[in-house]
Amino acid sequence: MSEQIIKYYYPIYVIFFICIVFILPSVRTYRKTGINPVTFSSKDTAHDYSGFMMKLCTFLLVIMVFIFSFSEKAYLYFVPISYLEITAVSIFGFVIIHLALLWIIIAQIHMGVSWRIGIDETNRTDLITSGLFSLSRNPIFLGILVNILGLFLVLPNALSFALLIAIYIVVQVQVRLEEEFLKRTNESRYSHYYSNVRRWI
Repeated sequence: MSEQIIKYYYPIYVIFFICIVFILPSVRTYRKTGINPVTFSSKDTAHDYSGFMMKLCTFLLVIMVFIFSFSEKAYLYFVPISYLEITAVSIFGFVIIHLALLWIIIAQIHMGVSWRIGIDETNRTDLITSGLFSLSRNPIFLGILVNILGLFLVLPNALSFALLIAIYIVVQVQVRLEEEFLKRTNESRYSHYYSNVRRWI
């Protein structure tokens, strides 16, 4: 695949990733249950601030990818990290973003209609402990972090590095909020799961 084709492939990938990881499972869950799986609102809480930051980081990531593909001059403002702009690093990043996406899709299949974006205080969902959830308590978040790492390796620059750190911190906070919620609502069953399965892998 030529370098030019690869360059224009990344915006397609990013939009495809957002659709597959966030939009399609949300639509599927709503159609099957009638429940809106997106639980973030505009309240001044740690939970909703986490959701806001994730949306902001995702928006900046999309903008960065599109500028990389369509405006070389503007991309220079993101301060490319030249010593990481080598073929081996780029290929490695290209491979892991697709493996991460596949991992996320499998985890979402295992999650079924328990899929939520954020914490659902109103509608009780099943605690999923099988499939990839038997290897990681947070396989979808793990896949997202690996994907962001891969995008940084593909497009190494100051902004992609800052977004990698920011998303890592936001995910770490969100994971802990969700774990506290699951401890309150699932009691002994979640405690057993928590003790036997690692947070990441």
